[in-house]
Amino acid sequence: MPDRLSEFEFIARYLAPLAGEGAYGLTDDAASIAPPAGQDLVLSTDMLSAGTHFFPDDPAGAIARKALRVNLSDLAAKGAKPLGFLLGLALPGDWSEPWLAAFCDGLRHDVGHFDVPLLGGDTVGTRGILTISITVLGLVPAGAMLRRTTAQAGDRIFVSGTIGDAALGLKARLDPAAGWLAALAADERAFLLERYLLPRPRLALAEGARRHARAGMDVSDGFVGDLRKMLAGAGVGATVALDKVPLSQAASAAVAAAPDLFETALTGGDDYELLLAIPAGEAEAFRAAARAADIAVTEVGTVTADPVIHFVAADGADRAFARGSYLHF
Repeated sequence: MPDRLSEFEFIARYLAPLAGEGAYGLTDDAASIAPPAGQDLVLSTDMLSAGTHFFPDDPAGAIARKALRVNLSDLAAKGAKPLGFLLGLALPGDWSEPWLAAFCDGLRHDVGHFDVPLLGGDTVGTRGILTISITVLGLVPAGAMLRRTTAQAGDRIFVSGTIGDAALGLKARLDPAAGWLAALAADERAFLLERYLLPRPRLALAEGARRHARAGMDVSDGFVGDLRKMLAGAGVGATVALDKVPLSQAASAAVAAAPDLFETALTGGDDYELLLAIPAGEAEAFRAAARAADIAVTEVGTVTADPVIHFVAADGADRAFARGSYLHF
């Protein structure tokens, strides 16, 4: 077997250049951070494993960027500004230095793009599959973190971007010969695949969400199931107009070709869009903030005191969903 980098050589060569203030060049066992006066720390962790959250043959740089971005999406949903992140990396026995270099190149791109430096972490070998754990740290004004369980009756329900693209991209990846794909143009197929491979954390909308929303979370496990989680925590329900749920051109074409894919789009997950409860009196101000951030937002329903969610189709009938969201276990 050819000589390999040691753990310390890997850290010094590839990870130390990504380190931020307080990380001591990754030469110590911990980082230290002093939050600015009047700011709270916001922390969130997500783990991704090969074969579950990404394909083992996905480009290494894309895997790294997805792992970071799904965590940054949580910060956006809390109204937080990124401060830094910790990286845990469990490498199977077939790793190579070119793969590690590409992985770190992907991280380097997003470290710069989102201004979120590496603060530390750990690297280990494993007899299992590639597993990545990232913990992000963010900042919000003291006491201002946007909570998930605080929606109230009368609030308007908004989502950012479009729903279902990643779930359809995954379906396309798993079955590239599926008949419905033939109805899509090449650029539409590529769009769906890219949306699964590379999430778009809505950090530009974080401040607007914090200022104007009463409750919020990101849509990671499916719009239907995540809305249920958000409202159940507050003891409220909603009426949702399904024809208002925003679909991209590509997703609309897919659903037109195979109507059953509408349920996939609404329950499949990996959207990483923001799901927000906005007080009625703040709705226009929130729309203005979204326009300023150049992020599309759509009002899809209203929170109700009755703790039941009515998903209403265009014909006025209630629609039931067999599965609300992706299940981790």
